Amino acid sequence: MKRRLFASLGAALVGVAAVVSLPATSQTKVVWKASDVHPLGYPTVEAIVRMGKKFETQTNGRISIQMYPSMQLGGEKEMIEQAQVGALQIARISVGAMGPVVDDLNVFNLPFIFRDEAHMRKVIDGPIGAELLDKINTNPASRIVALGWMDAGVRNVYGKKAVPTPADLKGQKIRMMGNPIFVETMNAMGGSGVAMGFNELYSALETGVVDGAENNPPTLLAQNHYLVSKVYTLTGHLIIPEIFIFSKRTWDALTPEDQALLKKLSREAQFEQRKLWDEKTVTAEADLKAKGVTFVPADKAAYYKATQPIRDKYGVKYAALLKRIEETK
Repeated sequence: MKRRLFASLGAALVGVAAVVSLPATSQTKVVWKASDVHPLGYPTVEAIVRMGKKFETQTNGRISIQMYPSMQLGGEKEMIEQAQVGALQIARISVGAMGPVVDDLNVFNLPFIFRDEAHMRKVIDGPIGAELLDKINTNPASRIVALGWMDAGVRNVYGKKAVPTPADLKGQKIRMMGNPIFVETMNAMGGSGVAMGFNELYSALETGVVDGAENNPPTLLAQNHYLVSKVYTLTGHLIIPEIFIFSKRTWDALTPEDQALLKKLSREAQFEQRKLWDEKTVTAEADLKAKGVTFVPADKAAYYKATQPIRDKYGVKYAALLKRIEETK
C-alpha cells in the first residue's frame, strides 16, 4: 500500500505544476483528481462524480474531475496530505480525521451531542456549519479549502457479538478512527478502543486483531465488513458529518469565476449527497439483513451515561458552541 501510495503521489506531483501554476483559462484544460475511501456508487463518491459532470458541462470541457475511489490514493490521512501539496484536488474526509487539523471541529466528534440525524443537519446547514468551514479556510496551517458538508449517518458498533449494554463491550477491541476522542469514547463505553487506518480494517476484523468496529450501515455493506461482522448493535454513539475539501494550492490558481462556480456546484453537491445518502441507508439496511446481519437494539441511555466523562473532559473549551448546538431546532 505504501509503495503504491508513493508511486501515485510521485506521479501526481509531476502534474501539480501544470494544474496550479496558471489560472484556468479558456485555453487551459485541466483534470482535477478526486479521491474517496469508498467505492463507485457510494453516496459521497457519486455526489462528486455528478459535480464533475456539471463542471465539465458548464466549462465546455475545460475543467473535469477524475475520481479515484476505493482508497486508490490511500486513506483519509494520506488524502489530506496530498491535497495540501496540490497532488490531489478534491477529497471527502471525515470530521474525525480533520479534528487534529482544525481543533474546533472536534466538537462534532463528541459522543451523543446531536439528538438525531435531523438535528445534525440543521447544525451543519446553518451558521455553525458555515463558521466551522470558514475556520478551516482561514487557518494557514490547514492548506486546504473546505467546500461543504456531507452526511455520514449514525455510527453503531458491529462485530461478532451483540453489545446492547456497556458491560457487553468489556474485553472487546473495537477499531476507532485515529483521534484520541474516539479511542477514549470507546474506552468509556466499556470496550478497548484501537486507533487504526480504515484501509487496514477488513484484514484486522478477519484475523481477529480487532473484535469489531463502528460505522454506518452503508459503510458496513460497501466495505464488505459484513462478511466478517454479522452483528450490528444500534448504539448510536456518534453522528459525525463529513467534509469535502479542495487543495488550497489549486484554489489559489483559479480565476474568481472558477472559484465562484466551484462554490456553487459544491453547495449543490452537499444537498445531492444527502438525498443519495437517505436512499442508500434504506437499501443498505435491507441488504445487510438479507445477507444475515442481525440488528440489535441497545440501551442508549446507559451508553449516554457512560460517555458523560468524555463530554465533561473535552466539552469545556467548546461550552459556548455546545450550547448553540443544543439550542438549534
